[in-house]
Amino acid sequence: MVAMPGAFGESICGTVKVGAWHLALACFACADVAMKLSDNMIGAALMVASMAAYTVNDTLMKTLAGAVPLFQVIFLRGVLTTAAVAVIAWRMGAFSKRVSRRDSGAIALRVIGEVAGTYFFLTALYHMPLANVTAILQSLPLAITLVAALVLREPVGWKRITAVLAGFIGILMIVRPGAEGFNIYALYGLAAVGCITLRDLATRRLSRETSSMLVTFATSVTVMTVFGIASATGEWATLTGADWLTIVCAAILIVGGYLTSIMVVRVGEISFTAPFRYTAILWALLLGWLVFGDWPAPIVLVGAGIVVASGIFTLYREARLGRQKRPAPVLRPR
Repeated sequence: MVAMPGAFGESICGTVKVGAWHLALACFACADVAMKLSDNMIGAALMVASMAAYTVNDTLMKTLAGAVPLFQVIFLRGVLTTAAVAVIAWRMGAFSKRVSRRDSGAIALRVIGEVAGTYFFLTALYHMPLANVTAILQSLPLAITLVAALVLREPVGWKRITAVLAGFIGILMIVRPGAEGFNIYALYGLAAVGCITLRDLATRRLSRETSSMLVTFATSVTVMTVFGIASATGEWATLTGADWLTIVCAAILIVGGYLTSIMVVRVGEISFTAPFRYTAILWALLLGWLVFGDWPAPIVLVGAGIVVASGIFTLYREARLGRQKRPAPVLRPR
């Protein structure tokens, strides 16, 4: 073994130590990037799965149009979803938590928005191509941004305002008011967006102490009850085995879509995962073509593209400005 001269040996050892320290820091940085990338990919996959579950649910509901009255379908699906949510809320201990008076008012507004949004959305879905009504629903982030700025006085810069205006131009291209292909039920889709905006803004006002599963249970019970009473005013259709299977699958999918959207909140970064909510358009295009033989007109596709681009930019800006630390669960009308 050859001994190194004193000063030279110390220099070499110091260099090795510094190099090892930098190498260790680089390894930790790579591991952190890999972990974030992994979380983002998981979050994106969960968002895609959530959108797929919601869109397949919509497809199943639409297959019942003309065979089963709308109120009857919503009520029966509501019975099943309420039972599932009740079990989940009970297992999570949600029923033991109290709700403040302030939150009770916000929950009431949320429930009103949910009930009305469910009616308008599913009515539009029964009478419009799947992709068209799905595209209209994608304007929700834009509507929330606009109402938050005008009503809640939240600061919104000119870039997001421009994106919102561009998005609503896209909506006009989808709805085409006054055009030969205009569908009056497109207005029901827009009404659904307004109602869901009310629901989501009311949700923002809830305190962190209020259990989300308790709120979901209260909403589900109300939807079931309201449409159960409404269904009693008309005749019920006799359901076949295939009809029952369709309703059960729809209930499973809407609960699965909700639970998956909650999981998205817990992983990944909003700037990465939120844009994947617009994969609902792709699912709707595919299922609308395969199941119903529908394909939107070119102007509708262009309008949908503008809505998606505007929505992604709006979500990106909100994430950059720190307005929203985590995305809220993506919920469809029940």
